[in-house]
Amino acid sequence: MTTTVPKSPPTEPESGLQAGLKNRHLSMIAIGGVIGAGLFVGSGAGIAAAGPGILLSYALVGVLVVLVMRMLGEMAAANPTSGSFSAYADRALGRWAGFTIGWLYWFFWVVVLAVEATAGAKILAGWIPAVPQWGWALIVMVVLTATNLVSVSSYGEFEFWFAGIKVVAIAAFIVVGGLAIFGLLPGSDHPASGFSNLTAHGGFLPNGPGAILTGVLMVVFSFMGSEIVTLAAGETADPQAAVTKATNSVIWRIAVFYLGSILIVVSLLRWDDPAILKDGSYVAALSSIGIPHAGQIMNAIVLTSVLSCLNSGLYTASRMAFSLGRRSDAPAAFGRTTGRGVPRSAILASVVFGFVAVAFNYLWPDTVFQFLLNSSGAIALFVWLVICFSQLRMRKIIQRESPEKLVVRMWLYPYLTWAAIALITFVLGYMLTDTADGGGRDQVVLSTLVALAVVVYAVVRQRRAVRNGTHTPDRVTVS
Repeated sequence: MTTTVPKSPPTEPESGLQAGLKNRHLSMIAIGGVIGAGLFVGSGAGIAAAGPGILLSYALVGVLVVLVMRMLGEMAAANPTSGSFSAYADRALGRWAGFTIGWLYWFFWVVVLAVEATAGAKILAGWIPAVPQWGWALIVMVVLTATNLVSVSSYGEFEFWFAGIKVVAIAAFIVVGGLAIFGLLPGSDHPASGFSNLTAHGGFLPNGPGAILTGVLMVVFSFMGSEIVTLAAGETADPQAAVTKATNSVIWRIAVFYLGSILIVVSLLRWDDPAILKDGSYVAALSSIGIPHAGQIMNAIVLTSVLSCLNSGLYTASRMAFSLGRRSDAPAAFGRTTGRGVPRSAILASVVFGFVAVAFNYLWPDTVFQFLLNSSGAIALFVWLVICFSQLRMRKIIQRESPEKLVVRMWLYPYLTWAAIALITFVLGYMLTDTADGGGRDQVVLSTLVALAVVVYAVVRQRRAVRNGTHTPDRVTVS
C-alpha cells in the first residue's frame, strides 16, 4: 500500500466544503453535543432504577466517553476530515470497515431525526393544538433542512443559540438547586437537607451494586453526539486547534452538565419520589423548590434540546454521506457541494429518509418504526468500538508518517484503549440480559444483524471492484 503525505492544509479545500464555522460555533457544538434531550427526559427512569447510585452510572459512562473522545481527538487532530471515524476506520481497518461504520452511523442519525421530530411535534402540538402533530413534525423538519441548505455558518449559528439555551438552563438549574439544598434560596420552603438524600432512604445503592449496570444501560445513549465536533472541525479555519480544544474540554463538560445536574436532582429529592417518574426528574426537582410552571419551563428546554439534536443530526448525517460520496462509497452526487460549500444532495437524501422514518412512526409505530429503533439502538456502542480499534492502528501510522501531527495523545496508550474496548464489550454483553420487549437484547441482536448485512455487502462490493479493476486503495492520508 502506498501512502501520500501532502502538505498540511488548514481545511479540506479539495473537498468543496468551506471553513464557515467560527470558534464560538464549534465551542457550542462541542457543548451541545454532550447535552441531549435524553438527559432531561430519560434520567428519571435511571434514578428510579439505581437510586443515588445513578451518579456512578453516569460517571462510568462519562469516563468511557472521555476515553473515546481522546482517541478520536488524537486521530482528528492529525487529520481533520468530514468523515471522522469512518475515514479513519477506512485507513486503519480496511475499506469495508469505513464503509460499514459510515453507513451505520448515517442510519442511526436518520432514525434519530424521526424520533426528535416526533418529540418536538408533541410538545408544540400541546401548546398550539390547532396544528396537528404531524404538521408540526413537517414544519420543524422543513425549517431545519432549509437552515442546513443555506450554509454551514447558518447551521453553526442555529446550534450556537440552541446549545447556549441548554447551557444557561442547566447552569441556572445547578445554581438554584444548590442554593435550595442548603436552604439559601429566597422564597423556597424546601428543607435544607444538604446531601442527606444521597444515603437516607435505603443507602446510596438501595437496589444493590448491580443497579449501577442497569443504570449504565439507561444512560449510555444519552451521551451519543459528543463525536459530532470532530466532523464539524473540518469546516473551521483551524481544525487542528479546534479539535484539540474540544477534546480537552470534554471532561469538565461531562462533569458539570451530567454529574452536576444529576447530583442536584438526587440531593433535592429522595430517589423513590413518585414525581421523578411521573413528571420527570428535572420538573420534579424544580417543583420541589417552588419554581412556578416548572413543567412548561422544562418543556421549553426539552424542545430546544430536540431542535438542537435535529439540527445537528441532519448536519451529521449529511456530512457522513458526503464523506462516503467522496470516497466512492456512496453515490457521487453526495460528494458534491454547492457554491456555498453545502453538500446539498447529501442533505436532501438524509432528510428524505428522515421523513420516511417519521411516516413510519405515525403509520406503524409498533412494528416498522420499532424495528428501526431496535436495529439502530446499539450502533452508538459499535461506533465507539470502531474508534478504539482504529486508534490502535492509526497511532502507529501517524507515528510512522507524520509524528509531529500527534498534538493530542491518548493517555497510557495502548492500555486505556484496551480498557475502553473491554468496557464497551461488557456493556454490549450486559445488554443481552435485558430481555424486555424492545430492550437491550433486541437492540444488540437486531443492530448486529444489520451491521453484519452491511459488512457482507461491503466485502462483496470490494471484491467485485478488485475483480473489475475499479478498486481504489485506502485514500485517507495523514496530512
